[in-house]
Amino acid sequence: MTDARPLKGLYHFAYPCRDAEETRHFYEDILGLPLVNCMLSERVPSTGEEQPYVHFFFELGDGSYIAFFDLGGEEMPAPSPNTPDWVQHFAIETESVADVEAMRRRLAEHGVKTTPLVDHGFVRSIYFFDPNGLRLEIAARTEAPGFLAAAASEAHATLAVWNRRKHGEPATA
Repeated sequence: MTDARPLKGLYHFAYPCRDAEETRHFYEDILGLPLVNCMLSERVPSTGEEQPYVHFFFELGDGSYIAFFDLGGEEMPAPSPNTPDWVQHFAIETESVADVEAMRRRLAEHGVKTTPLVDHGFVRSIYFFDPNGLRLEIAARTEAPGFLAAAASEAHATLAVWNRRKHGEPATA
């Protein structure tokens, strides 16, 4: 069996949008992410399907991207019918809690409703929706030294507890 190869990091996350200009305005003018690539195409390269679209990319500070497809209609992307709207989200890291708060104020100035600052114990963040219904999180890490190592050492055991609970078994075995 072929060994898994190391995966370097996020290249891009792609999501549908209802209006490319509305999306560009939100991500570039409000969030401050530069539009760095925009491709017009008549055919889907991976399937060969004939479908006109534009695929465009905004660069994050680490060199990864959030990208969108505009398929030419004005239809809002439909949420998953069996998933609460708080589950699927795209989290973007910033340098400090002060930066999270500054982004919350900036979003409010542009009429974007956000949650209050949420303290997860290892990260503090705000949540809001983009014009396409995609839930976004702006987060700053606040973990104490050693937190990530301790979490990694417990992750498999915690998942095993959840799996037993999910299947109606005693949480400890």
